[in-house]
Amino acid sequence: MRDAGVRGRDGRDAARPIARARTHGGVAFPAMTNHRLVHASRPPDAKRPSRAHRAFAGLVIAAAIGACATRYPLAKPEPTRLETQSPDSFTIRFVTSRGPFDVRVHRDWSPRGADRVYYLARAKFFDGVRFFRVVDKFVAQFGLSGDTAVSRAWRSTSIQDDVPVKSNVRGTLSFAAGGPNTRTTQMYINFGDNSRLDRTGFAVFGQVIAGMDAVVDSIHHGYGEGAPRGQGPMQDRIGREGNAYLIRGFPKLDYVITARVTKEWKR
Repeated sequence: MRDAGVRGRDGRDAARPIARARTHGGVAFPAMTNHRLVHASRPPDAKRPSRAHRAFAGLVIAAAIGACATRYPLAKPEPTRLETQSPDSFTIRFVTSRGPFDVRVHRDWSPRGADRVYYLARAKFFDGVRFFRVVDKFVAQFGLSGDTAVSRAWRSTSIQDDVPVKSNVRGTLSFAAGGPNTRTTQMYINFGDNSRLDRTGFAVFGQVIAGMDAVVDSIHHGYGEGAPRGQGPMQDRIGREGNAYLIRGFPKLDYVITARVTKEWKR
């Protein structure tokens, strides 16, 4: 049987043994609903909020505005910043709906891949993205945006391939792709020994160093592959409809809450 591989958004296998995913990702915003802001008058006997309470509320609002502001540039990736070189190695902490796990990235394993994931993590790119394709004993794939504007913006930001140096074994991460030189934002975590992917060009860029057994292994995999092979979401619809599609149709999908660079090393 031919391996399903890391598939593309059209749900079909390519002629190669591994059909590499082509859909692109970005920051996933929660689905928004329409709410009205209703100003309630304070009863005559109500106490006026203290200065400390008002200051705290102001900080919360400012933080929320700042968080949103940092995401907007993701819809317009800056070519010069995309070329920024990453440190020789660095750690990213992924806080997820299942708990936290840490990934150590090594630039000498995959220079272009490391540069890209460094940019994405520092830009808060992964916040809110779903693990949309989780196949037991194979991979947990993520990196598609829940924001359709961001998704569109990243479709033309592919990077050149790196020569594989490390093998796709349990706990390692690599970018998905749709063919030569098509890596953008999608990536996957290997659940087991997938070293067969090495010869098809999937260059490992990092490895889970904490939380693999307790967190990554527990990521919901009940949907499996996307239709028609499984009951999971269709990648092209994620690109068109974003997280609204996933939340509505696949509510059990686990997701990234935040992903931040926590340590950096230079030689």
